[in-house]
Amino acid sequence: MYIRRDRSNLHFGKMQRRRPRRWLFLLLLVIGIMAVVVWQFDRIAGQVATLLGDPPTPTTAAPVLAQAAYLDYINGDLQASADGFAAAVAIQPADANMWYEYGHVLLLLGENETALAAADQIASLDPADARSPGLQTMALYQSDRLDEALAVGLVQMENGSTFSLTYAALAWVYADLGRWEQAVEVAEQAVTLDPNSVDAYRAYAYALSWVGAREQAAQALEAAIELQPTLDFLYFELALTYRALQQVTDAIYAYEAVLALNPNHTRALLRLCETYYGLREPARAQNYCEQALTIDPSYTPAWRAAGQVYYMQSDFQRAVDAYEQCIALGSDDIFCWYQRGLAYYYLDRCDLAVPVLQESLERTQSEQILGFVRQGLRLCDVDSADEAGPLEPTPETVDEDAGSG
Repeated sequence: MYIRRDRSNLHFGKMQRRRPRRWLFLLLLVIGIMAVVVWQFDRIAGQVATLLGDPPTPTTAAPVLAQAAYLDYINGDLQASADGFAAAVAIQPADANMWYEYGHVLLLLGENETALAAADQIASLDPADARSPGLQTMALYQSDRLDEALAVGLVQMENGSTFSLTYAALAWVYADLGRWEQAVEVAEQAVTLDPNSVDAYRAYAYALSWVGAREQAAQALEAAIELQPTLDFLYFELALTYRALQQVTDAIYAYEAVLALNPNHTRALLRLCETYYGLREPARAQNYCEQALTIDPSYTPAWRAAGQVYYMQSDFQRAVDAYEQCIALGSDDIFCWYQRGLAYYYLDRCDLAVPVLQESLERTQSEQILGFVRQGLRLCDVDSADEAGPLEPTPETVDEDAGSG
């Protein structure tokens, strides 16, 4: 059992949690973007004017590229930011600050090997620079090299490092190793060392979720969003936390905030489809799934989800068509196999249902799904169907949006 300690002096503690609303997310987005533009406008304009007036030199081009890359990060375009920093360090490779910003963005993109190379560059410029092992610890963690990440991070702690990212990375490591109390304590240190660190708040939320303190985890992610409201993955992590708290409306607001950032964000549309499916509102779910498929017809998770929605509406032919698209695109998602077989049964096509369901038996070890499959076979009078179960599958639990570095 998790024993809740008094954290009132840190960040959340006994503070009553505010209920977020859509206007809050959108307002934060607008304020954040406008503030950045106002804050940086004169500086950028002056640098651009300088470049337009004279041919660029390494000492002027690299900082301008780095500044533009940082603004891309602020605006949530991580790939453009990484490309910009890559160009900047190619021109000015002796700038450790640029290497760090580049490495940090690479971590957010999951490009861990390149982030490790950036950490090595920083170390070559200054072996005492704490940012190098900070990047290294996080990159090793994200590469599932937990023992190596732990070793690097602990050396830094023992040497008195005060670099927040190292502590954030260690918190993720401890959580994944099942050392949850240590994860919470180290994450608290990360936030204390740098209260403006998105990484620290994400790590804190991740650690808190493991000890069942989901209300505080949600607050930590809300704090991260206030710091950087244009990073879409923060909203997915927050929505997942809301769903664990059974605060489905708040999860919907979080997904809608992602669409405010990018109306064509297929994963946000998919999550809304899945959420409304779980609420048994198939018409709304269908709308979001079909939007996602209009944007990306090759998005197999949306075909799977659309099939579930059509199945719920007893539109079995459309369900079959959706599942066949899912399979034709190369998906091995068991839902696309066995639910197609069940839909064939309801279309009075046991000749098609039976081979699909029998193949489904070979594709899963889930007792719940095997129960559905055997029930479908029993209904088609197949002797090998020896167990019964409900024919309507329950909605999947979405866990792939959890923060993990």
